[in-house]
Amino acid sequence: MIENRIASPTDWDGWRSAARGLIARGVAPDRAVWSVAGGMRDLLADDHAPLPVEQSPAPFSVPRGFFALAESAILHRDPARFALLYELLWRLQNEKSLLSISIDPLVTKLEGMAKAVHRDQHKMKAFVRFREIAADDGAHFVAWFEPEHFIVEATAPFFARRFTNLDWTILTPDRCAHWNKIALFFADGASKSDAPAHDAIEEIWRTYYRSIFNPARLKVNMMRKEMPKKYWRNLPEAPLIKPLTDAALPASHGMIAAGGSAAKTNPQRMTDVKKQADDLFAQAPGSLAELRREAAHCRACPLWKDATQTVFGEGAAHAPLMLVGEQPGDKEDLAGKPFVGPAGAMLDRALEEAGIERKKTYVTNAVKHFKFTPRGKIRLHQKPNTAEIKACNPWLQRERAAVKPKLIVALGATAAHGVFGKAMAIGKNRGKLMELEDGAKALITVHPSYLLRVEEKDKAREYAAFVHDLKVAVKYLARR
Repeated sequence: MIENRIASPTDWDGWRSAARGLIARGVAPDRAVWSVAGGMRDLLADDHAPLPVEQSPAPFSVPRGFFALAESAILHRDPARFALLYELLWRLQNEKSLLSISIDPLVTKLEGMAKAVHRDQHKMKAFVRFREIAADDGAHFVAWFEPEHFIVEATAPFFARRFTNLDWTILTPDRCAHWNKIALFFADGASKSDAPAHDAIEEIWRTYYRSIFNPARLKVNMMRKEMPKKYWRNLPEAPLIKPLTDAALPASHGMIAAGGSAAKTNPQRMTDVKKQADDLFAQAPGSLAELRREAAHCRACPLWKDATQTVFGEGAAHAPLMLVGEQPGDKEDLAGKPFVGPAGAMLDRALEEAGIERKKTYVTNAVKHFKFTPRGKIRLHQKPNTAEIKACNPWLQRERAAVKPKLIVALGATAAHGVFGKAMAIGKNRGKLMELEDGAKALITVHPSYLLRVEEKDKAREYAAFVHDLKVAVKYLARR
């Protein structure tokens, strides 16, 4: 058995380098064992086992989706993750379409691990609570969090972007993240006793939590799902959860029994309010934040029933370029953001090559809920039908009105249908600048997921054509 020692639990570069060397030497998965430096060594490892001579294998490439999957799964706490990823890499040499076989036990296992990591990252973003401490150079904010997986280094940049102007520290048992308003750096894990137990503003936070708690809208099972009990001990509002929950049912019954009170109306006041509202809507179609909140409750078609959440667009509020895709995929449905899965990685790569900064664009989908067919634990993507595209089209039009892009790029047939209001053939319309009914310009190209499905021999050509279409958009915007 050949042992491979990884520098740290999240050493992606070290694992990739070791795996590449093993592949080159033809080492099968059952002959490779993996461990982390500083941990226990595998009892089956042989220090004196000679490594096979490195060969010159045929050129070997893996689907881009492998990297997105592996970079997430390697953050899972399962000690077998390195071996599972190597087994997947080994099989991909001869099973090029393996990642698309969602019922394969190995693929299912690793995708489940990646989803668990994404959920843990979401919980960290939602349940980190900073407490203020005095420091020689001003206020410093410290939080304690206990992640299930090795997510700290991957998730900390989110807090650096959100709290750029604060000095803060996030302590966890595995790793600690520090931000000094300039750079993000990491240190070894800490204990909970190293974190402050409370600060001066927590009572204000609890008062706010009491004031927004609505007993009539309480859904206990949903609350427990979104905010599991294990996180309560680190939340300043935690002491209020049980008494407020216990009191919710009698309070809601009392509200129902009391009935409504007669409203006292002031005709002049109502006229003034109506005029202000009319003026407001005449001036602006609504901010993106308002649209996002509204869309979260959309019930215009049945897709909302099975989807995890509405996946609204995101990006620059007044971007010159709007990218419209088909619908959220499995990863987007869980993350609540568009184009964060394998197709999103493909899009990011092509945008960069075309000279487009994604953060300066607005990215959305023609349909905002994930449509799928369940197959056991797997959710198989289904294409939205015409009725679903039409039901969601008002949201797309309101996004357009809010962003006012100079150019819209429709990625695929569903996106083109949503943008043009009718079915559009991709082949004969691709890469052309066309005018919409309201005078805006639009361009049709393929969806990035098409590039993941195309046969290996055609990948380079189709990818180059996709980048070329994006460069047409760049040239048009440059002229504008």
